Amino acid sequence: MSKLPIPMSSPDLTADDIAAVNAVLHTPVLSIGPQIKAFEQAAAEAVGAKFGVGVNSGTAGLHLGVIAADVQPGELVITTPFSFISSANSILYERGVPVFVDVDPQTGNIDPALVAEAAHDLMQDAGSEMQNRWLPRSINNQKSALRNLKALLPVHAFGQPCDMDPILEVARTHQLSVIEDACEAIGAEYKGRKAGTLGDMGVFAFYPNKQMTTGEGGMIVTNDEAWANLFRSLRNQGRDVFDAWLNHSRLGYNYRLDELSAALGLSQLKRLDELLAKRAQVAAWYTERLKDEELIEVLHLAASTTRMSWFVYVVRIKPPAQRDEVLRRLQIAGVPSRPYFTPIHLQPFYRDKFGYQRGDFPVTEYLGDVSLALPFSSVMTEEQVNYVCQQCRAAVRG
Repeated sequence: MSKLPIPMSSPDLTADDIAAVNAVLHTPVLSIGPQIKAFEQAAAEAVGAKFGVGVNSGTAGLHLGVIAADVQPGELVITTPFSFISSANSILYERGVPVFVDVDPQTGNIDPALVAEAAHDLMQDAGSEMQNRWLPRSINNQKSALRNLKALLPVHAFGQPCDMDPILEVARTHQLSVIEDACEAIGAEYKGRKAGTLGDMGVFAFYPNKQMTTGEGGMIVTNDEAWANLFRSLRNQGRDVFDAWLNHSRLGYNYRLDELSAALGLSQLKRLDELLAKRAQVAAWYTERLKDEELIEVLHLAASTTRMSWFVYVVRIKPPAQRDEVLRRLQIAGVPSRPYFTPIHLQPFYRDKFGYQRGDFPVTEYLGDVSLALPFSSVMTEEQVNYVCQQCRAAVRG
Protein backbone atom coordinates (compact mmCIF):
# COMPACT_ATOMS: atom_id res chain seq x y z
CA MET A 1 0.00 0.00 0.00
CA SER A 2 1.46 3.37 -1.05
CA LYS A 3 1.60 6.33 1.26
CA LEU A 4 -1.68 8.18 1.79
CA PRO A 5 -1.94 11.87 2.72
CA ILE A 6 -3.12 11.66 6.33
CA PRO A 7 -3.48 14.78 8.51
CA MET A 8 -3.19 14.45 12.28
CA SER A 9 -6.67 15.93 12.59
CA SER A 10 -9.13 17.83 10.45
CA PRO A 11 -12.33 19.81 11.10
CA ASP A 12 -15.56 18.47 9.63
CA LEU A 13 -17.04 21.48 7.84
CA THR A 14 -20.05 21.61 5.52
CA ALA A 15 -21.60 24.09 3.14
CA ASP A 16 -24.13 24.94 5.87
CA ASP A 17 -21.30 25.81 8.26
CA ILE A 18 -19.73 28.12 5.68
CA ALA A 19 -23.09 29.70 4.87
CA ALA A 20 -23.73 30.38 8.56
CA VAL A 21 -20.45 32.28 8.88
CA ASN A 22 -20.98 34.14 5.61
CA ALA A 23 -24.43 35.24 6.76
CA VAL A 24 -22.90 37.01 9.75
CA LEU A 25 -20.49 38.85 7.46
CA HIS A 26 -23.52 40.39 5.75
CA THR A 27 -24.60 42.02 9.02
CA PRO A 28 -23.04 44.90 10.96
CA VAL A 29 -22.89 42.82 14.18
CA LEU A 30 -19.66 40.83 14.56
CA SER A 31 -19.54 40.66 18.38
CA ILE A 32 -22.05 40.48 21.25
CA GLY A 33 -25.02 39.82 19.02
CA PRO A 34 -27.75 37.28 18.32
CA GLN A 35 -25.43 34.42 17.32
CA ILE A 36 -23.71 34.11 20.68
CA LYS A 37 -27.06 34.18 22.51
CA ALA A 38 -28.47 31.47 20.26
CA PHE A 39 -25.32 29.35 20.56
CA GLU A 40 -25.32 29.62 24.35
CA GLN A 41 -28.96 28.59 24.59
CA ALA A 42 -28.53 25.68 22.18
CA ALA A 43 -25.39 24.43 23.95
CA ALA A 44 -27.07 24.54 27.35
CA GLU A 45 -30.09 22.67 25.99
CA ALA A 46 -27.88 20.07 24.29
CA VAL A 47 -26.28 19.03 27.58
CA GLY A 48 -29.23 19.70 29.88
CA ALA A 49 -27.83 22.73 31.71
CA LYS A 50 -29.74 25.89 32.59
CA PHE A 51 -27.13 28.36 31.37
CA GLY A 52 -24.45 28.54 28.71
CA VAL A 53 -21.78 31.25 28.49
CA GLY A 54 -19.60 31.41 25.40
CA VAL A 55 -15.93 32.32 25.79
CA ASN A 56 -12.98 32.49 23.44
CA SER A 57 -11.31 29.27 24.64
CA GLY A 58 -11.67 26.35 26.99
CA THR A 59 -8.75 27.78 28.95
CA ALA A 60 -10.67 31.03 29.47
CA GLY A 61 -13.65 29.05 30.71
CA LEU A 62 -11.54 27.16 33.25
CA HIS A 63 -9.96 30.40 34.46
CA LEU A 64 -13.37 31.94 35.06
CA GLY A 65 -14.41 28.80 36.93
CA VAL A 66 -11.46 29.18 39.27
CA ILE A 67 -12.49 32.80 39.90
CA ALA A 68 -16.11 31.80 40.56
CA ALA A 69 -14.89 29.19 43.06
CA ASP A 70 -13.18 32.11 44.86
CA VAL A 71 -9.74 30.52 44.81
CA GLN A 72 -7.44 32.99 46.56
CA PRO A 73 -3.64 33.23 46.36
CA GLY A 74 -2.10 30.24 48.12
CA GLU A 75 -5.34 28.24 48.22
CA LEU A 76 -5.41 24.68 46.94
CA VAL A 77 -7.21 22.92 44.09
CA ILE A 78 -6.93 19.16 43.59
CA THR A 79 -6.44 18.18 39.95
CA THR A 80 -4.64 15.76 37.64
CA PRO A 81 -1.11 15.91 36.21
CA PHE A 82 -2.23 13.87 33.17
CA SER A 83 -3.93 16.55 31.11
CA PHE A 84 -3.38 19.41 28.71
CA ILE A 85 -1.51 22.08 30.65
CA SER A 86 -4.35 24.64 30.71
CA SER A 87 -6.26 22.73 33.42
CA ALA A 88 -3.49 23.39 35.93
CA ASN A 89 -2.50 26.77 34.50
CA SER A 90 -6.01 28.10 35.13
CA ILE A 91 -5.39 27.64 38.86
CA LEU A 92 -2.08 29.47 38.68
CA TYR A 93 -3.72 32.45 36.95
CA GLU A 94 -5.37 33.22 40.31
CA ARG A 95 -2.15 32.33 42.17
CA GLY A 96 -3.77 29.22 43.57
CA VAL A 97 -1.82 26.00 44.00
CA PRO A 98 -2.64 22.94 41.86
CA VAL A 99 -2.36 19.84 44.03
CA PHE A 100 -1.80 16.85 41.78
CA VAL A 101 -2.92 13.32 42.54
CA ASP A 102 -2.16 10.35 40.32
CA VAL A 103 -4.53 8.78 37.83
CA ASP A 104 -6.33 5.52 37.22
CA PRO A 105 -4.03 3.25 35.19
CA GLN A 106 -6.86 1.97 33.01
CA THR A 107 -8.50 5.23 31.90
CA GLY A 108 -5.87 7.89 32.65
CA ASN A 109 -8.50 9.90 34.52
CA ILE A 110 -7.94 11.22 38.04
CA ASP A 111 -8.12 8.49 40.72
CA PRO A 112 -11.16 9.16 42.97
CA ALA A 113 -9.66 7.24 45.90
CA LEU A 114 -6.60 9.49 45.82
CA VAL A 115 -8.84 12.57 45.55
CA ALA A 116 -10.64 11.48 48.72
CA GLU A 117 -7.40 10.75 50.55
CA ALA A 118 -5.80 14.01 49.51
CA ALA A 119 -8.89 16.06 50.39
CA HIS A 120 -9.06 14.50 53.86
CA ASP A 121 -5.40 15.25 54.55
CA LEU A 122 -5.44 18.73 53.04
CA MET A 123 -8.32 19.75 55.31
CA GLN A 124 -6.01 19.28 58.30
CA ASP A 125 -4.13 22.13 59.96
CA ALA A 126 -1.87 24.14 57.65
CA GLY A 127 1.67 22.86 57.84
CA SER A 128 0.68 19.50 59.31
CA GLU A 129 2.51 16.39 58.20
CA MET A 130 -0.69 15.00 56.66
CA GLN A 131 -1.21 18.13 54.60
CA ASN A 132 2.39 18.52 53.56
CA ARG A 133 2.63 15.07 51.99
CA TRP A 134 0.41 16.23 49.13
CA LEU A 135 1.95 19.65 48.55
CA PRO A 136 4.72 20.49 46.07
CA ARG A 137 8.18 20.71 47.60
CA SER A 138 8.43 24.47 47.12
CA ILE A 139 5.13 25.04 48.97
CA ASN A 140 6.28 22.92 51.88
CA ASN A 141 9.14 25.36 52.29
CA GLN A 142 6.75 28.32 52.53
CA LYS A 143 5.62 27.99 56.11
CA SER A 144 3.43 31.07 55.97
CA ALA A 145 1.58 30.04 52.81
CA LEU A 146 -2.22 29.93 52.95
CA ARG A 147 -3.26 26.32 52.45
CA ASN A 148 -7.05 26.16 52.39
CA LEU A 149 -8.47 23.52 50.04
CA LYS A 150 -11.05 25.27 47.84
CA ALA A 151 -11.99 23.16 44.82
CA LEU A 152 -11.65 20.02 42.75
CA LEU A 153 -10.83 20.19 39.04
CA PRO A 154 -11.28 16.78 37.38
CA VAL A 155 -10.48 16.38 33.67
CA HIS A 156 -12.30 14.00 31.31
CA ALA A 157 -9.27 12.82 29.35
CA PHE A 158 -9.65 11.76 25.70
CA GLY A 159 -13.45 12.24 25.87
CA GLN A 160 -14.09 9.66 28.61
CA PRO A 161 -15.74 10.93 31.81
CA CYS A 162 -13.99 10.57 35.14
CA ASP A 163 -15.60 8.42 37.82
CA MET A 164 -17.51 11.41 39.12
CA ASP A 165 -19.82 10.11 41.85
CA PRO A 166 -17.07 9.54 44.44
CA ILE A 167 -15.47 12.86 43.43
CA LEU A 168 -18.77 14.65 43.98
CA GLU A 169 -19.10 12.94 47.35
CA VAL A 170 -15.69 14.31 48.35
CA ALA A 171 -16.87 17.77 47.31
CA ARG A 172 -20.04 17.49 49.39
CA THR A 173 -18.16 16.18 52.42
CA HIS A 174 -15.66 19.03 52.43
CA GLN A 175 -17.85 21.76 50.84
CA LEU A 176 -15.66 22.15 47.77
CA SER A 177 -16.53 23.58 44.38
CA VAL A 178 -16.21 21.23 41.39
CA ILE A 179 -14.85 22.75 38.17
CA GLU A 180 -15.42 20.14 35.51
CA ASP A 181 -12.93 20.18 32.62
CA ALA A 182 -15.02 18.65 29.85
CA CYS A 183 -13.00 20.37 27.11
CA GLU A 184 -12.37 17.01 25.45
CA ALA A 185 -15.73 15.45 26.23
CA ILE A 186 -18.73 17.23 24.75
CA GLY A 187 -21.55 14.72 24.37
CA ALA A 188 -19.96 12.14 26.66
CA GLU A 189 -22.12 10.52 29.32
CA TYR A 190 -21.32 9.16 32.78
CA LYS A 191 -23.94 6.70 34.01
CA GLY A 192 -26.38 8.33 31.62
CA ARG A 193 -25.58 11.88 32.79
CA LYS A 194 -23.97 14.44 30.52
CA ALA A 195 -20.33 15.35 31.05
CA GLY A 196 -20.01 19.02 31.94
CA THR A 197 -23.20 19.08 34.04
CA LEU A 198 -22.00 16.98 36.96
CA GLY A 199 -20.07 19.64 38.89
CA ASP A 200 -20.85 23.25 39.73
CA MET A 201 -19.85 24.21 36.21
CA GLY A 202 -18.34 22.55 33.17
CA VAL A 203 -16.25 23.77 30.26
CA PHE A 204 -16.20 22.59 26.65
CA ALA A 205 -13.59 23.62 24.07
CA PHE A 206 -13.94 23.99 20.30
CA TYR A 207 -10.42 24.09 18.88
CA PRO A 208 -10.26 22.73 15.27
CA ASN A 209 -9.26 19.22 16.42
CA LYS A 210 -12.25 18.90 18.77
CA GLN A 211 -15.44 16.95 18.11
CA MET A 212 -17.07 20.19 16.96
CA THR A 213 -15.31 23.45 16.29
CA THR A 214 -15.71 27.21 16.35
CA GLY A 215 -12.11 27.72 15.19
CA GLU A 216 -11.14 28.99 18.62
CA GLY A 217 -13.68 29.07 21.42
CA GLY A 218 -15.27 27.45 24.43
CA MET A 219 -18.52 27.18 26.36
CA ILE A 220 -19.18 27.25 30.09
CA VAL A 221 -22.33 25.51 31.31
CA THR A 222 -23.83 25.77 34.78
CA ASN A 223 -27.11 25.55 36.67
CA ASP A 224 -26.10 28.42 38.96
CA GLU A 225 -27.57 31.70 37.70
CA ALA A 226 -25.26 33.82 39.87
CA TRP A 227 -22.23 32.06 38.43
CA ALA A 228 -23.57 32.46 34.89
CA ASN A 229 -24.02 36.20 35.41
CA LEU A 230 -20.52 36.42 36.87
CA PHE A 231 -19.06 34.58 33.86
CA ARG A 232 -20.79 36.98 31.45
CA SER A 233 -19.37 39.95 33.32
CA LEU A 234 -15.86 38.55 33.64
CA ARG A 235 -15.60 37.64 29.94
CA ASN A 236 -16.51 41.21 28.96
CA GLN A 237 -13.95 43.26 30.91
CA GLY A 238 -15.97 43.13 34.12
CA ARG A 239 -19.06 44.91 32.81
CA ASP A 240 -22.36 43.87 34.36
CA VAL A 241 -25.65 43.96 32.47
CA PHE A 242 -26.70 47.05 34.39
CA ASP A 243 -23.42 48.92 33.81
CA ALA A 244 -23.46 51.97 31.59
CA TRP A 245 -21.17 52.08 28.55
CA LEU A 246 -17.50 51.84 29.60
CA ASN A 247 -18.40 51.27 33.27
CA HIS A 248 -16.91 48.16 34.83
CA SER A 249 -18.01 46.64 38.14
CA ARG A 250 -15.05 44.27 38.62
CA LEU A 251 -11.73 43.20 37.18
CA GLY A 252 -12.55 41.37 33.97
CA TYR A 253 -11.01 39.96 30.82
CA ASN A 254 -11.44 40.03 27.08
CA TYR A 255 -12.73 36.47 26.85
CA ARG A 256 -15.65 37.12 24.50
CA LEU A 257 -16.62 34.71 21.72
CA ASP A 258 -17.27 36.60 18.47
CA GLU A 259 -20.36 36.26 16.31
CA LEU A 260 -18.57 34.46 13.45
CA SER A 261 -17.31 31.76 15.79
CA ALA A 262 -20.69 31.48 17.50
CA ALA A 263 -22.44 31.07 14.16
CA LEU A 264 -20.08 28.26 13.21
CA GLY A 265 -20.59 26.65 16.61
CA LEU A 266 -24.37 26.86 16.33
CA SER A 267 -24.22 25.20 12.92
CA GLN A 268 -21.85 22.48 14.12
CA LEU A 269 -23.91 21.84 17.25
CA LYS A 270 -26.90 20.90 15.09
CA ARG A 271 -24.76 18.02 13.76
CA LEU A 272 -23.19 17.00 17.08
CA ASP A 273 -24.73 13.53 17.20
CA GLU A 274 -23.66 12.92 13.61
CA LEU A 275 -20.13 14.14 14.33
CA LEU A 276 -19.83 11.93 17.42
CA ALA A 277 -21.17 8.92 15.51
CA LYS A 278 -18.64 9.41 12.71
CA ARG A 279 -15.79 9.63 15.22
CA ALA A 280 -17.08 6.53 16.99
CA GLN A 281 -16.95 4.69 13.66
CA VAL A 282 -13.34 5.72 13.07
CA ALA A 283 -12.46 4.64 16.62
CA ALA A 284 -14.18 1.30 16.03
CA TRP A 285 -12.13 0.74 12.87
CA TYR A 286 -8.95 1.42 14.82
CA THR A 287 -9.91 -0.81 17.73
CA GLU A 288 -10.87 -3.72 15.50
CA ARG A 289 -7.56 -3.58 13.66
CA LEU A 290 -5.28 -3.02 16.67
CA LYS A 291 -6.89 -4.90 19.57
CA ASP A 292 -5.04 -8.13 18.85
CA GLU A 293 -1.59 -6.57 18.42
CA GLU A 294 0.29 -7.66 21.55
CA LEU A 295 2.58 -4.61 21.56
CA ILE A 296 -0.31 -2.12 21.31
CA GLU A 297 -2.90 -1.52 24.03
CA VAL A 298 -6.11 0.26 23.03
CA LEU A 299 -8.03 2.55 25.37
CA HIS A 300 -10.03 0.92 28.16
CA LEU A 301 -13.63 2.13 28.41
CA ALA A 302 -15.00 2.15 31.96
CA ALA A 303 -18.35 0.56 32.77
CA SER A 304 -19.54 3.97 33.99
CA THR A 305 -18.95 5.47 30.53
CA THR A 306 -22.37 5.14 28.94
CA ARG A 307 -21.35 7.30 25.97
CA MET A 308 -17.80 7.87 24.84
CA SER A 309 -17.11 11.15 23.05
CA TRP A 310 -14.04 10.29 20.99
CA PHE A 311 -11.72 13.30 20.97
CA VAL A 312 -8.46 11.52 20.13
CA TYR A 313 -7.51 7.92 19.51
CA VAL A 314 -4.68 7.13 21.91
CA VAL A 315 -2.90 3.77 22.19
CA ARG A 316 -0.18 2.58 24.54
CA ILE A 317 3.01 1.13 23.11
CA LYS A 318 4.09 -1.86 25.18
CA PRO A 319 7.67 -3.09 25.77
CA PRO A 320 9.90 -4.13 24.16
CA ALA A 321 8.60 -1.62 21.62
CA GLN A 322 9.44 2.02 22.45
CA ARG A 323 6.89 4.79 21.92
CA ASP A 324 9.36 7.37 20.61
CA GLU A 325 10.89 4.91 18.15
CA VAL A 326 7.42 3.93 16.94
CA LEU A 327 6.63 7.63 16.47
CA ARG A 328 9.82 8.04 14.39
CA ARG A 329 9.03 5.04 12.19
CA LEU A 330 5.49 6.24 11.62
CA GLN A 331 6.77 9.64 10.57
CA ILE A 332 9.01 8.00 7.97
CA ALA A 333 5.95 6.15 6.69
CA GLY A 334 4.04 9.41 6.35
CA VAL A 335 1.85 8.87 9.43
CA PRO A 336 1.75 11.76 11.92
CA SER A 337 1.43 10.90 15.62
CA ARG A 338 1.95 12.66 18.94
CA PRO A 339 2.97 11.80 22.52
CA TYR A 340 -0.14 12.20 24.66
CA PHE A 341 0.15 13.70 27.28
CA THR A 342 3.47 14.98 28.52
CA PRO A 343 2.80 15.03 32.29
CA ILE A 344 2.16 18.54 33.56
CA HIS A 345 4.38 18.16 36.61
CA LEU A 346 7.36 17.35 34.35
CA GLN A 347 6.91 20.45 32.19
CA PRO A 348 9.88 22.81 32.73
CA PHE A 349 7.83 25.58 34.32
CA TYR A 350 6.26 23.24 36.88
CA ARG A 351 9.58 21.61 37.70
CA ASP A 352 11.14 25.01 38.29
CA LYS A 353 8.26 26.53 40.25
CA PHE A 354 7.24 23.58 42.40
CA GLY A 355 10.25 21.27 42.50
CA TYR A 356 8.55 18.28 40.92
CA GLN A 357 10.67 15.30 39.91
CA ARG A 358 10.23 12.12 37.95
CA GLY A 359 8.86 9.53 40.35
CA ASP A 360 6.31 11.87 41.96
CA PHE A 361 3.33 10.45 40.02
CA PRO A 362 4.35 7.04 38.65
CA VAL A 363 1.14 6.12 36.83
CA THR A 364 0.97 9.46 35.06
CA GLU A 365 4.63 9.19 34.11
CA TYR A 366 4.18 5.67 32.75
CA LEU A 367 1.24 6.80 30.63
CA GLY A 368 3.22 9.81 29.46
CA ASP A 369 6.02 7.49 28.33
CA VAL A 370 3.88 4.97 26.40
CA SER A 371 0.83 6.86 25.09
CA LEU A 372 0.64 7.75 21.42
CA ALA A 373 -2.13 9.67 19.66
CA LEU A 374 -2.82 8.44 16.13
CA PRO A 375 -4.38 10.48 13.31
CA PHE A 376 -8.04 10.96 14.09
CA SER A 377 -11.05 12.95 12.91
CA SER A 378 -14.63 12.45 11.79
CA VAL A 379 -13.60 12.84 8.13
CA MET A 380 -10.97 10.08 8.24
CA THR A 381 -11.62 7.24 5.79
CA GLU A 382 -11.43 3.51 6.40
CA GLU A 383 -8.63 3.33 3.85
CA GLN A 384 -6.61 5.84 5.87
CA VAL A 385 -7.24 3.90 9.09
CA ASN A 386 -6.13 0.70 7.37
CA TYR A 387 -2.88 2.35 6.32
CA VAL A 388 -2.19 3.79 9.78
CA CYS A 389 -2.84 0.43 11.43
CA GLN A 390 -0.65 -1.40 8.93
CA GLN A 391 2.17 1.03 9.65
CA CYS A 392 1.61 0.82 13.41
CA ARG A 393 1.94 -2.95 13.36
CA ALA A 394 5.13 -2.71 11.34
CA ALA A 395 6.53 0.02 13.59
CA VAL A 396 6.07 -1.84 16.88
CA ARG A 397 7.60 -5.01 15.47
CA GLY A 398 10.72 -3.22 14.27
